[in-house]
Amino acid sequence: MMRDFTIKQYISLLDHLKQSGGAFQTVREYASNPAQNAILLRHDIDDRKDHALVFAKLQAEREIKGTFYFRIVPESFQTELIQEIESLGHEIGYHYEDMDFAKGNTQEAYRLFVEHLEKLRSIAKIDTICMHGSPRSEYDNKDVWKEFSYKQHGIIAEPYLDFNFDDLYYLTDTGRMWDGKKFSIRDEISTTKKWPQFHSTEDIILGLQRKNLPIPVMINFHPQRWTDDLILWLQELLFQTTKNQIKKWKKH
Repeated sequence: MMRDFTIKQYISLLDHLKQSGGAFQTVREYASNPAQNAILLRHDIDDRKDHALVFAKLQAEREIKGTFYFRIVPESFQTELIQEIESLGHEIGYHYEDMDFAKGNTQEAYRLFVEHLEKLRSIAKIDTICMHGSPRSEYDNKDVWKEFSYKQHGIIAEPYLDFNFDDLYYLTDTGRMWDGKKFSIRDEISTTKKWPQFHSTEDIILGLQRKNLPIPVMINFHPQRWTDDLILWLQELLFQTTKNQIKKWKKH
């Protein structure tokens, strides 16, 4: 069996998704005109930003478009890289964490959000945003919207707040697995449905082959977790295993 969270495994998943006949939509497109057979590939660029470009190129080669959410920090933000990914036909969005930056001060968080959104918009078209979970922080970045509105800035969607996950199946590689809800601090969605569970990428591929994968679907990737480099792969495995235990402890 192929090692999970490798570029080879990612390519295999892309090819099987392509063969499924679904309609690849960006978050922007789904928010405006959702297709019944939509496949949304969402990428949260938390770290190792160069991995995002690898993902973007692999998708573009297959005429697949996705959405890439960038943080404003150096580990994620780089003008030329973001512009290159957008030039490949992908959507760029803001992966905001301003409540964390402002240490829970809502007024300051909103001021920072506006400033950071303008900085991103100076290099790319930004119509959607998505919160960064900041699992080590005591603050929920979505809380800024209890007092303010992103809609007045021309933002058409924040998936966690604007999408109905009773109608849209959600998969995320949070925890370095696809069924890691028990390790998730904030990457959680609200749904009343009993959706099927997939543990590995291979399980998702089998689900596609057997037509057991619910559609429409949003699949959330963290590209820093995916690599063919064995040393980096082992480092990420060790880091994530330790992180999962800390997150599990914090959650309980």
